[in-house]
Amino acid sequence: MKYSVIIPVYNRITEVEDLMRSLSQQTCKDFEVIIVEDGSSEPCEEAVKEYEGKVDVKYFFKENEGRSIARNYGMERASGDYFIFFDSDCIIPPVYFDRLNEELEKNPVDCFGGPDAADESFSDVQKAINYSMTSFLTTGGIRGGSVQLEKFTPRTFNMGFSRKVYETVGGFREMFSEDIDMSMRIKNAGFSIALIRPAVVFHKRRVNFRKFFRQVYVFGMSRISLKLIYPDSMKAVHCLPALAVLAAIALIVLAITVSPWFLAPMALYLLAIFIAAYITTEDAWIAVIAVPASVIQIGGYGLGFLKAYITKIIFRRGRNVEEEIMMRKGK
Repeated sequence: MKYSVIIPVYNRITEVEDLMRSLSQQTCKDFEVIIVEDGSSEPCEEAVKEYEGKVDVKYFFKENEGRSIARNYGMERASGDYFIFFDSDCIIPPVYFDRLNEELEKNPVDCFGGPDAADESFSDVQKAINYSMTSFLTTGGIRGGSVQLEKFTPRTFNMGFSRKVYETVGGFREMFSEDIDMSMRIKNAGFSIALIRPAVVFHKRRVNFRKFFRQVYVFGMSRISLKLIYPDSMKAVHCLPALAVLAAIALIVLAITVSPWFLAPMALYLLAIFIAAYITTEDAWIAVIAVPASVIQIGGYGLGFLKAYITKIIFRRGRNVEEEIMMRKGK
């Protein structure tokens, strides 16, 4: 068995059905699937059982302890040479493992990740959110597999590493941005990491803007937690959303107190997002809603970053500050 696909699940029956259907349609069958139900009140066991004859799948139910512990639970029971992680809200294209095999044969690496995209079946809001999370204009292309402002870091919606990595580095920590933490530990242990662009997954992400804001807000806060653990991990690109929030506030104040023309830079930037989204998606309506999606993505992340920076860096407050510093020291 070459690959063990490990998927933590918490109350996601419909999404698991879509994910399992896509895994059953893979042209390469050299993998097992390990579903770890993390104490769901609505278990997906029956949905998983429907694919037992089509996919080598194992289902486990455990008490709710968090997605990182669920992934570790799955790795302890995995038999593959590589462990692969998908989020339960992903759909995997039929040729995923074929493309992965081709790339790993050409360039063997210890740890890898792939980009994500929007499937045609996704809602317009999901497609707009996907654009905002993968566009160079909003995230620097970090997640979309394109030209990037930050060196690639695998994330658990589409991530894999060898058994040797697991035996050396250990499992995931239960924290926000646990996948970035894991990638940093893998890198610091001297293992190779690569972006495999052909290994694309379709990632549904959040279904509405309220949930999307909450998600990116937490992303912004967790970036400060990562800085406390890995002081050198903070790059200029991580600060850009916070600077954008401060600049937007300043421009709005100047527009109110001095001249409306101070809103021109913001208007031009939003117009650029619309044009780029239209070129990318070829859909005018998705391009329209990609504008508020991008504002939420940048604003939510920036606000979370600023709050955590003020409370944890400046005032050294927050229940996790000492714990994060202890993680940095390896205790």
